[in-house]
Amino acid sequence: MTVPPIGTGPPTSVIGEGADGSIPPAGAHWAGTGASSLTDSEAAGRDAASAAVAGRDAALVVVFASDDHDLEALVEGIRPCIGSAPLVGCSTAGEIWTGQAGSNGTVVFALGGDGISVSTAVAPRASADLRAAGANAAAAALAGQSGAHQVLMLLTDGLAGDQNEVVRGAYSAAGASIPLVGGCAGDDLRMTRTRQICDDTVFEDAVVAVSIASDAPLGIGVGHGWVKVGEPLVVTSSSGTRVAKLNDRPALDVYLEHLNPPDLAHTDGVAFTHFAQTHPLGLDRRTGVSIRFVAGADFATRELICIAQVPEDGLAYLMEGDAASVLDASDEAGREALAGLGGRPPVALLAFDCIARRGVLGDEGIAGEACRLAALAPEAAVAGFYTYGEFARTQGMTGFHNQTLVVLALA
Repeated sequence: MTVPPIGTGPPTSVIGEGADGSIPPAGAHWAGTGASSLTDSEAAGRDAASAAVAGRDAALVVVFASDDHDLEALVEGIRPCIGSAPLVGCSTAGEIWTGQAGSNGTVVFALGGDGISVSTAVAPRASADLRAAGANAAAAALAGQSGAHQVLMLLTDGLAGDQNEVVRGAYSAAGASIPLVGGCAGDDLRMTRTRQICDDTVFEDAVVAVSIASDAPLGIGVGHGWVKVGEPLVVTSSSGTRVAKLNDRPALDVYLEHLNPPDLAHTDGVAFTHFAQTHPLGLDRRTGVSIRFVAGADFATRELICIAQVPEDGLAYLMEGDAASVLDASDEAGREALAGLGGRPPVALLAFDCIARRGVLGDEGIAGEACRLAALAPEAAVAGFYTYGEFARTQGMTGFHNQTLVVLALA
């Protein structure tokens, strides 16, 4: 399913928490963010969407909502507020909006103005062939799109399998010149099913692709805040997302011995996953260290179970972090994204933040992180969500991350 570019009219004001309310010149880009804590899904959608759009013609509307919501009803509340604008989104493990972050809410982001065109597409039943799903969704979204600056945003089901395959498929359609950005939907850490939205349809097990073409620059920033623990380890045996051996020994045994978690984590899956949220694996790459979330342990086979592929024969580090290092990485990602705008003022920041980083920061920390992002661009609308994995590909074919913050800045 594809949606043709939507024509937009001139904005009347800059909307969204953090905006100064000034009236930009005709033809300028605008962005708005609306948030709602209402538990009635239709009312929450209407509340957040009306604040984000404020009666203007949007080129794109994005919704990030708690898995507790009825997403079909949420869409019913949003649609009357946004006219014919393309609508995409997903369920989350927490929501981010200008200067704030939390759970069980609804955040709606709107983007518009002259010089922006948007096309969307969805590939359902993605787990049957993730690479084909990434390629098909990307190709359909990019068809007919052109512009001085383009980005392809992906919203996917991170529980459907190795998301590196989605990146490879999307890259095959987008090529090296169009960066990828986005995140994997969440379900408030239930880890059972996630949902994606493309226009008025709610999907599970899908890849949603959004092509944004603009006459103004965009920037992407990436930061994680994790530091290496000890010497590198050789991944001597792995298959897909399961790591069997590190340095020719059972991977789980090596992990436990080096990091010394609480006793319960040695035998209890829930306790292990809670500990592993703050102790990922780091894969040695030419472009730096790529983070892999250790989602669980197989106590029978002594394997580590990760969210994404861990290649055999590569080098891996055990990693750890704290609130200070994670917040510093947030600033780093935001500044890197803003640097890509070439001095142009940002109208919006979209943040894709791993749920495991939230585990380190806690409720007070995530509020601080949202405030720091807003402080980097005080006049920009900010929106985002806590993910089960993040996309950021600006060079090469790799671009799937875990326990990382990815920021997209739009001028």
